[in-house]
Amino acid sequence: MPDIGKLLWPKSVALIGASPDTSGLRGRILEIMRGHAFAGPIYPVSRSHAEVQGLKAFPSIVELPRPVDLAVLIIPAQYVPDELDRCGQAGIKAAVILSSGFAEESGAAGTGLQDQIRAIAKQYDIAVLGPNSEGFANTAAALCPTFSPAMEASTRPLLPPAERCRGQVAVVAQSGGMGYAFFDRGRPKDLSFRYIVTTGNEACLETFDVVDWMLDEGRTDAFLLLLEDVKTPATFRRVAEKALRAGKPLIVSKIGQSEPGSRAAASHTAALAGSYAVYRAMFAHYGVIEGRDLEEMVDIAAGFLACGSRLPAGRRVGICTSSGGGGAWVADACAAAGLDVPELDRATRAAIDVHLPSYGTSQNPVDVTAQAVHKLGYAEFARLLSHSPAIDGIMVVITARHSRFLESDEERLRNAARETTKPILMWSYTLPSEKSVSILGEAGYPLFTNVHNCARTMRLMADYRANRERHMCTLELGLNAPKQPARLRAGLAAAGLVLGEWEARPVLAAYGIGQADVGTLARSGEEAETAARAYRMPVALKVQSPDILHKTEAGAVALGLSTPEEVQTAYQRVLAAAKRYAPGAQVHGVLVQPMAPAGREVILGIKRDDQWGPMLMVGLGGVLVEILNDVALAPVPLTTGDAHALLARLQSARLFDTHRGMPPADVDALAELMVRLSWFAADHADDIGEIDLNPVLVHPKGEGVSVVDALIIKRPSSDQERSAAAE
Repeated sequence: MPDIGKLLWPKSVALIGASPDTSGLRGRILEIMRGHAFAGPIYPVSRSHAEVQGLKAFPSIVELPRPVDLAVLIIPAQYVPDELDRCGQAGIKAAVILSSGFAEESGAAGTGLQDQIRAIAKQYDIAVLGPNSEGFANTAAALCPTFSPAMEASTRPLLPPAERCRGQVAVVAQSGGMGYAFFDRGRPKDLSFRYIVTTGNEACLETFDVVDWMLDEGRTDAFLLLLEDVKTPATFRRVAEKALRAGKPLIVSKIGQSEPGSRAAASHTAALAGSYAVYRAMFAHYGVIEGRDLEEMVDIAAGFLACGSRLPAGRRVGICTSSGGGGAWVADACAAAGLDVPELDRATRAAIDVHLPSYGTSQNPVDVTAQAVHKLGYAEFARLLSHSPAIDGIMVVITARHSRFLESDEERLRNAARETTKPILMWSYTLPSEKSVSILGEAGYPLFTNVHNCARTMRLMADYRANRERHMCTLELGLNAPKQPARLRAGLAAAGLVLGEWEARPVLAAYGIGQADVGTLARSGEEAETAARAYRMPVALKVQSPDILHKTEAGAVALGLSTPEEVQTAYQRVLAAAKRYAPGAQVHGVLVQPMAPAGREVILGIKRDDQWGPMLMVGLGGVLVEILNDVALAPVPLTTGDAHALLARLQSARLFDTHRGMPPADVDALAELMVRLSWFAADHADDIGEIDLNPVLVHPKGEGVSVVDALIIKRPSSDQERSAAAE
């Protein structure tokens, strides 16, 4: 990996393509750079001008008076490779390519130029940002090689005063304009931005290469990331885990979330595991926080910077307000964010009640009234509320339009922020004055003007803490491994591309997934009747064919057969249905099984994503799952904690609890099944394309689960893929 430190912390810079015309991009870059107090020399390189904006210009990079650390290129695309090669020959170890006209354009020419850049950077070990980048900003070094108007010199400094800085945030964005928009939105809120880096086409350096370097530097406390894609999944996994373990939240917006269409899929799992769904699964697994817009992401970062050392231990919130309507509004926002607003304990209520007029209330939300705030201030009520064992975090409703209330409360605000172990978030229902922002910033509080952002930040902080604590646990390696793994792998390799239930069950049973005894494969009505008599009726009949993957849709399933006559008739019926559905299908026979006990229907599956590898999917609803689309995904393997967290993400997760007279479901048994399936998929990742266990019946607590049907679709070998392509 080239030295990203040379890129972000150069001691000298050359601007190749510099211009005196500040109305154009080439002139604006130099103007912005010179508008800040960068300590090192800046050398304009121009073939047309001997002087650019008051600085001596040089006709070529090789004619500079001394070597430089960083080259900034803003020249036509076709000239970039040769110029980058000259930089390499001159010993320059970092470059930013702001020029466009590369792989972002249609046609092979731009892609070819980008390939040349990649090869030259590798040859000379140059840290290259871009092409099609909007540059970067290092605020601590006062270095801004960019044409973004957000970084123009102004009366507002690049960084807030040190006393207001509660941590630093970095922006890394594939979109240039949006990257600087975070700074533009966050700086007025007194956020301290250490870096804004726009990666452009990522021909060389990718987003998570930059994040990795910043994590190692150790000066960034939260990251705002705007992603179009992840080019190297292995880097994402390593860096996301490093960030989670370090407690440095990655707050991400993924561009391109909508699915342009759906493909015909062999299994239910494949149809449900869309590309964005997989990204969301990877984010959730590594505690990556998804933001929905610029303002929200900036607010989330502010919450983590102020409260990162005292994240809420749960989702219970205490609300303190001088406005009854404001308190109700916050309570509604908390409910929408999935937070609880419980009634306070008696001791806390008693401590608060002595300060309230008769028309106030301490139940939660705590309406302290404007009269009590004038007398005691916001800080004291927040401190009293923080003592309640019934809550994990506090939201205070204030008016920050004028700063006089906060000025008189300033010392107590500082003390409360310093002493409490629970996060305190402030929401102002009036637009805050600059003085109010600075008072609260210095005291250590994040200030929100959007009530829903405030509530969601509290929820995300609680979830981040829980995810991090779970992820810090060691993976459970105590599964009973198959006794003959080599034989199992060989048998799987020898099987055809599709393993129906009859073939899949014994393979899965080696990992404790269902049972190997799957029933009897009958090839005549008489054999089916004999098998049914051997079982305790009722029984089920299912056609077994590698060409009929969805037997229910084909009508090739018969359930609840209670007499031999019904079995004989059903045998003929399901065979006929199979032939109608797929006239040329290869039919191995009809599987006869005893009916499983009733339970809540769940689908479990594995889908191998081309980019991320095997993903486990779980959803409620059995055959209805594609209509309900209530599924959750996670990369394999899983721990038991991961499995329970995945189930909790289902919108219909409450169906596992007691409802309508049904006892609670055996969620522990389901979680164990998920873990075992995940390890099977991880161990056989190169062989497995898709797995469907649909349905799985989850029985009452303590009674386990039943795998009712199973399907394995293998990954085609290279020979099979070539053969299919030839056909």
